Amino acid sequence: MKEALKLSFNFVTEKVDVRVDGRVATLKMNRPEALNALDKEMIKGLVSRLKEISVSDEIDIVILTGTDKAFSAGGDIKAMLSLDDEYEFLSIMDCINELVITLYSLPKITISAISGPAAGLGLSIALATDYIIADQNAKLAMNFIGIGLIPDGGAHFFLANNIGERKAKQLIWEGKTMSAEEALGKGLVHEVAAEMESALRHRIAGYLQQPIQAMIKTKKIFAEVNRPHLLKVLELEKYAQRKMRETEDHKEGIRAFAEKRKPRFNGR
Repeated sequence: MKEALKLSFNFVTEKVDVRVDGRVATLKMNRPEALNALDKEMIKGLVSRLKEISVSDEIDIVILTGTDKAFSAGGDIKAMLSLDDEYEFLSIMDCINELVITLYSLPKITISAISGPAAGLGLSIALATDYIIADQNAKLAMNFIGIGLIPDGGAHFFLANNIGERKAKQLIWEGKTMSAEEALGKGLVHEVAAEMESALRHRIAGYLQQPIQAMIKTKKIFAEVNRPHLLKVLELEKYAQRKMRETEDHKEGIRAFAEKRKPRFNGR
């Protein structure tokens, strides 16, 4: 059974690549033409692969990464432009929420390796992992406000836990793009790397020399305690986002994005 599981992890799909090297699995988001924007297919692919990994006794560390030019530019705004079906919207939000709770609760040590942009939902997903390494040239942004939306993917939960509610509100409301060093200074990432592969090797080697099952048990305790709160936040984000999609400011934000101009919001 274990051998079958091991083999199932080594494959490439159109949008999610999985590679296993000993006790380490790497999940790569693979939509380089869209800067790894997260559409429904990619989200469901990530959930499926994470659930397969969760039952393997042979894997202890999971790396989440993107392609060379981007971790993830966020949710797929182009898909959003043509999304008028409320049922489909709620279905996508449910997929996002399943991904976040699966990643946060995964009984493995998780590392996000960020190169290029990690924006919006892409940054939310990175924050769901245990350790974040950002390339020195990475750009991070919680920029939902630019299209008249609120953060989703559990961002309210993760930001409040990482930097406190007051700072989280300012970061969300400003929606600014941060350098890797700025993100490190704010407590959003753990490490800035001049050379990502070297930094990953060093971090993985350190973890594998530790009693990693004890580390994972601590993670599971925190996850169990915090799970009800995270689920509540995800549900609140889901329905608040639905309301935001009805606002004039969101419609203006989407028009401005499509027309490549600065939005003109009116508070409605």
